[in-house]
Amino acid sequence: MVGQKVYAQHCAACHGARLEGHPDWRAKLPSGRMPAPPHDDSGHTWHHPDHVLFGITKYGLTAPYAPPGYESDMPAFADKLSDDEIRAVLAYIATHWSAEVLKIRQEMLQSSRR
Repeated sequence: MVGQKVYAQHCAACHGARLEGHPDWRAKLPSGRMPAPPHDDSGHTWHHPDHVLFGITKYGLTAPYAPPGYESDMPAFADKLSDDEIRAVLAYIATHWSAEVLKIRQEMLQSSRR
């Protein structure tokens, strides 16, 4: 419940109440920045290891989580959320991934450790 509440308060405005992301999330905004991606199966969130998702949430989309000079509207939540709240949000997001995506993710992450 904590993750759902924190997501609704801090993430849903950009990533959508149903984790659907911004419309046309793959096309640059007029600012040249990328819109907020979905966190459901249709997005790429599930492709990233947990420690990367944690780092992006805590520190924003900056190096080492993005190329040097990359500009993003993704804020850092280090001063707003505790580590436990960040983990709860990530766990909440993961509850929306299908069994198929979870299986693919597990296989992908295991192969990257070899």
